[in-house]
Amino acid sequence: MKKAIVTGAGGFIGGALTELLLRKGITVYGVDISEKALERHAGAENFRPIIADFTRYGSLHEQIEERDIDVFYHFAWQGVFGDAFRDYRLQLSNAASAGDAITEAVRIGCKKFVFAGTYNEIEVADHIDMSGQSPRYTCVYSAAKTAAEIICKTIAANSGIAYSAGLTAMSYGERNRSQMLANVVLGQLVHGESPRLIEGNIPYDFIYIDDIARAFYAIGEKGVHLRSYYVGHRRLRTFREWVTEIGQIVAPEVPLLFGAYPDDNSSRNYAKIDLDALYRDTGFECTADFKESILKTAAWVKNNL
Repeated sequence: MKKAIVTGAGGFIGGALTELLLRKGITVYGVDISEKALERHAGAENFRPIIADFTRYGSLHEQIEERDIDVFYHFAWQGVFGDAFRDYRLQLSNAASAGDAITEAVRIGCKKFVFAGTYNEIEVADHIDMSGQSPRYTCVYSAAKTAAEIICKTIAANSGIAYSAGLTAMSYGERNRSQMLANVVLGQLVHGESPRLIEGNIPYDFIYIDDIARAFYAIGEKGVHLRSYYVGHRRLRTFREWVTEIGQIVAPEVPLLFGAYPDDNSSRNYAKIDLDALYRDTGFECTADFKESILKTAAWVKNNL
């Protein structure tokens, strides 16, 4: 890979991947909504800022004149936590913008398009296949991600561009300003508060931002056409095991209130996920030291959120 486009290049995951690509000497066209969003990359000689919100995606082929781009990574997405999960109009507009992104990738002549999905797409598939379950509001977000995947795969299959996707597990790390679960739990622990938690006997996964960036780099380099990969650990633990270790690392004196909420056994059916596919096809494996990465993240959360 010599040249790449990254949408959401100022965001949590898109920003981390952009930094990795820049360190490898790859020329990156970083797309985001403002110069401020992209300022973390401003010092890199091989960085090319592109200011565009979703309404301007149709002109990306005019703003990016080069036509020998290796990979187009699409991370930009509005409303990734909290009440925005319920905003179906916003979420569906994201799916349409993903279609705009891959259409522009085709116009630019990119060799490959990589979409950033979510492992919660598996939950949506279960709700389609089965009746009698009560979907969480997260499913509005996940359904839009699923729609975006289908749209992008269809365009790719009929337009001659290679396509792969990464379905990321629960992420954590510095620069994540969301109120996703990892930040909430860490924020409470660093302030001496006891997190109210589910029983925690369901399989779960946490993945550090450096590993996520490496995974998407591997997908861009070696991901198989039309294949979506689980981005996480190859061997899972229960939610209780993960969070118990987090508590022992960050604040062993703070009680963890497991059982404040019941487990939702329908939310993540890992039986439908091939945990080893990314390793088989690309050689990627999570390598971040859990204790070290949690301490770094906890310190960042304490000082920034």
